[in-house]
Amino acid sequence: MLYFLALIPATGLVLAGYLVLVLSARTEGGMRAFGRYLGFWAFTLAALVILGAILAAAHGGHRGFGAHGGMHCPWQDGARFAPRPAEPEGPRSPAAPDGAANPAPPAAPPAPR
Repeated sequence: MLYFLALIPATGLVLAGYLVLVLSARTEGGMRAFGRYLGFWAFTLAALVILGAILAAAHGGHRGFGAHGGMHCPWQDGARFAPRPAEPEGPRSPAAPDGAANPAPPAAPPAPR
């Protein structure tokens, strides 16, 4: 449904192209040809906006091109929110209150097995 918003710039491009074509019909010489090309270019851009919205809607939520959907995002499939490895259990020193020094020395790391 969000792709219907592409109709807004496409409509603006069609109106601008029509206005340029009408105004170029009133001129003479090189400006007439330039106006015709500019008007048709606006119509082409409007068609490309609509075509891009249709292709984006048909493409769905898939990203990239290719057989497997293109690039792989590192945070897909929950890899970003994977649980961290467990910390080794051992004696811990009590936390000191804010602003006070911690009288207990830090615990030594466990010996390797």
